[in-house]
Amino acid sequence: MPEAVIWDFGGVLTSSPFEAFARFEHERGLPANIIRRTNAHNHWDNAWARFERAEIDLETFDSLFAAESLALGAEVRGRDVLPLLSGDLRPEMVEALKRVKSTLKTGCITNNLPANAIGSATGRSLYIAEVMVLFDHVIESAKIGLRKPDPRIYRMMVEALGVDPRACVYLDDLGVNLKPAREMGMTTIKVVDAQQAIAELEAVTGLALRDASRRLM
Repeated sequence: MPEAVIWDFGGVLTSSPFEAFARFEHERGLPANIIRRTNAHNHWDNAWARFERAEIDLETFDSLFAAESLALGAEVRGRDVLPLLSGDLRPEMVEALKRVKSTLKTGCITNNLPANAIGSATGRSLYIAEVMVLFDHVIESAKIGLRKPDPRIYRMMVEALGVDPRACVYLDDLGVNLKPAREMGMTTIKVVDAQQAIAELEAVTGLALRDASRRLM
């Protein structure tokens, strides 16, 4: 059995923002996936990466994201994207996290934005206190100046938890973030939806993470 399970937050414990991106693009008559393409282009040093490392402020992010998206086909203001990030908690994933915590160590590695920028843009926190306390250790990109998929952020987590990477399971909804974890020796699970992810996590850990009725679905 693994010794620790490490979780991404947005898109794993909450619903993915990608659906909100798609609705926004459709409503504004924008090219499909322009937001995701802007996020992915030059993903180490684009506006999004720099904002998640807290290297730039909200105004700079807003203008840089607009310029980057325009270069890819259509201008999207960075400030307009931020309210789309607030997903809903997935209760079945939170329940799985609680059951994992009863047996194994838990960690969370999340690429996030400076708290003041999130508050001004969305009027709410992306983080739910009752969930975050379930982790033995949390690493937030905006607080440490590193973001996934930088391998250093994964090493920081396993050192904090005191475990070997080969004894860890890591869940994320983005393949680019899973690759470094897998190369370190972690077992990785790409989260497509809650039931799929929980089923794979049950198989890896041997733990019952759902009620029996749900396991039959």
